[in-house]
Amino acid sequence: MSQHKSLQGPSGIVVKRNVLKRFERVAILKKRGQWNEGERVMGLRKTKPDA
Repeated sequence: MSQHKSLQGPSGIVVKRNVLKRFERVAILKKRGQWNEGERVMGLRKTKPDA
């Protein structure tokens, strides 16, 4: 799927995404210590992207 031209600048994506992929959410939760290896990846808690 291609990216709409309004979201790209000369150096790539300019707009910050506010929706994370599952693997990104797991990484954030691991860093915070709120997710352990072997837990289910379905129904993860909400997370905000790191600034």
